[in-house]
Amino acid sequence: MTRFILRRLFTALVTLIISSFLVCMLIHLIPGDPVAMMMAQNSAPSPEQLAAMRHMLGLDLPLWQQYFHYMGRLLTGDLGRSIFGSEPVLTLLMERLPNTFALAFAGLAIAVGFGMPLGFFAAYHRGSWADSALMVFAVAGVSLPNFWLGLMLVLLFSMTLGWLPVAGEDWRSMVLPAMTLGVTYMAIIARMTRSAMIEVLGEDFIRTARAKGLPEGIVLFRHALRPAMISVVTIIGVVFGYLMGGAVVVENVFSWNGLGRLAIQAISYRDYPLIQGFILLFATIIVVMSVLLDVAYAWLDPRISVQ
Repeated sequence: MTRFILRRLFTALVTLIISSFLVCMLIHLIPGDPVAMMMAQNSAPSPEQLAAMRHMLGLDLPLWQQYFHYMGRLLTGDLGRSIFGSEPVLTLLMERLPNTFALAFAGLAIAVGFGMPLGFFAAYHRGSWADSALMVFAVAGVSLPNFWLGLMLVLLFSMTLGWLPVAGEDWRSMVLPAMTLGVTYMAIIARMTRSAMIEVLGEDFIRTARAKGLPEGIVLFRHALRPAMISVVTIIGVVFGYLMGGAVVVENVFSWNGLGRLAIQAISYRDYPLIQGFILLFATIIVVMSVLLDVAYAWLDPRISVQ
């Protein structure tokens, strides 16, 4: 298991190094002059102002020097400073990260807490009207865009019923955006749980367990659920990444003060250091989640750790 984890950590490190290079080169992949675009907020910047901005961003250096300077700052926790506001990028990101994590985990709790039981129930009652109804609900949930679902929830629970606020910073303000994120991915987890359980319930060892006269509850929860969880854990990890990405849209719909809203503001102001920091932080979160998923696979199925 230790060697397995070390291999995954090495792969994660290589991935992060490649990501840091792509993020550093991001500003050079933009069509046109990025410095002129950044300073377009000011009226007709002078050549001296453009040159000063290029020097501040290190764009007057060769590409290889730009990357090594970027990595040197990165290793000390310096992601640069925001163009508009001159605040450290890392400080801005860390201020918003807890809000985005709270929203993503709340959405994940809704998705897993409802999706897995629904998928389990549908698999056990395969072919029944309840199974068909749940799968219709799952397809509908996957098909609904986040922004449309969020607006409908606002219309129902805030504007019509007056139960929940449209925006804010407390737990009541988190309910609607968490529901918006959770409902869509609840449907995905329900479908994956159903498919995994149906596959496992058709295996020979399940028939053997039933032939031995074991209670149905033990067959389902002790023998069937753990093998099925390998596929479900996979989709849960992927869903968490989608939740973090979906938060970019949902946070703006509900004015939730998280990373997604900060990213949209950075794009609007063409604040490239802040955009770079956001992308790198996002890539790091996804890579860490991938490593944790691999460790979870190995725990659920020890055969994986020797591959």
